Amino acid sequence: MRMRLGEPTLDQLRIFLGVVEHGSFGAAARESGRAVSAISYGIAQLEAQLAVTLFEREGSRKPVLTEAGEGLLAEARGVADRVDALLAKTQSLHAGLESKLGLVLDVMVPSDVTAHVLGEFRRMFPTVALTLHIEGLGAVADCLIDDRAQLAIGGPVIGDQPSLERHAVGEIDLIPVAAPEHPLAAGSIAPGESRNHLQLVLADRSNLTKGREFSVLSPLTWRLGDLGAKHALLKEGLGWGNMPRHQVADDVAAGRLVELDLPEKPGASYLLSALWRRDQRLGPAANWLIDAFNGGLCVQTTA
Repeated sequence: MRMRLGEPTLDQLRIFLGVVEHGSFGAAARESGRAVSAISYGIAQLEAQLAVTLFEREGSRKPVLTEAGEGLLAEARGVADRVDALLAKTQSLHAGLESKLGLVLDVMVPSDVTAHVLGEFRRMFPTVALTLHIEGLGAVADCLIDDRAQLAIGGPVIGDQPSLERHAVGEIDLIPVAAPEHPLAAGSIAPGESRNHLQLVLADRSNLTKGREFSVLSPLTWRLGDLGAKHALLKEGLGWGNMPRHQVADDVAAGRLVELDLPEKPGASYLLSALWRRDQRLGPAANWLIDAFNGGLCVQTTA
């Protein structure tokens, strides 16, 4: 016949954890502000509910966990931790903190800035469920307009969308580069010569800004949806193109890429802005992210 177990209360589990943490019934009683008899009664009730002995009490001044107690300790901690997380999230909701937040970042945002900011975000806002998207050009704004994200860090191509608010947070240097064996890397390039060579261009996967060009000079283009793929093809000598200075600085220093001196000066300052929908109000976590990216990108620019 199957044994029918009781349902322990959260208070009983916390008493159990308190005795383990503080080493004795007396210490657990002092820490919780209760009588020792209340602690003993709580443990006895928990043992009765679970039909196990949690502590060896004979021959020792300190309670020692039994094998069953050891086995149930992790589960008890897990239950208490999940309840604590529930209470923390509830308190955050009452304080106006978002329960979840969608963030979309332009591919041009430096990865080290992203990693640092999001690492701090997890420490500052452990109860906020963050969904992260990485997109390029107009696809950044699409995430906001379609309500897949509530906050974006995006570039200038989407800065004039009437449905979006905009707050500048930093800028990235774009520079034209090619492999050292590329004809444009030879120097003394005549005006218009760049149009005769394949230009590698970041593709715009959004209908929102489809057809708008950003520093595209050549009619010969390969459109790439991934900045990493563009970087790899440039190093292979398959074309020339603009890249964020921070992403190719090591390659230029090592001679794997050359910064091109083109008469048209297609390099540009790529302004990054925090963007959000005008019909939505940002909460504390989103506002913290704006300040954090502003600080991180300013350091990146001045470094």
